[in-house]
Amino acid sequence: MSSVAPTCHCGSENAFIDCCDRYLSGAESAPTAEALMRSRYSAFCLRNPDYLLATLQKDIRAKETRKALLKSFAGTQWRQLKVIRCQRGLLGDKAGEVEFAAFFTQDDEGGQLHERSRFVFEDERWFYVDGDILPPISLSRNEPCWCGSGRKLKKCHLA
Repeated sequence: MSSVAPTCHCGSENAFIDCCDRYLSGAESAPTAEALMRSRYSAFCLRNPDYLLATLQKDIRAKETRKALLKSFAGTQWRQLKVIRCQRGLLGDKAGEVEFAAFFTQDDEGGQLHERSRFVFEDERWFYVDGDILPPISLSRNEPCWCGSGRKLKKCHLA
């Protein structure tokens, strides 16, 4: 009997071991701003504050604490990531932006984080700097529901 490797939290449809795991484990550095953003989302799903702190730009890192990250994990379950747009953030770039929507439940209530994140390339690595919170995106009634049920949105959280 063959086992199927679990897909990555970041929504890439790749196996976790072939996707974000290599960045979270420290085996490799994320090669693009988008890859870093996706791996940070996976780190939130896995409640990995050490990776989240390590991938913050150093000036920002000094302001964030492990304790605050651990507190932010309480009652939150990340459900789905949708990457909307990437600007720059590739090999040879020094900066990049990634716009995404991340869906979550917190204390059994659904929510969405829609952000345009900024990244910098320093010391041969990508780092998260900050982001602008944007208004929630609208999903089509026929899209798969953000909660991961496998049903269409209209048959799940719009029912």
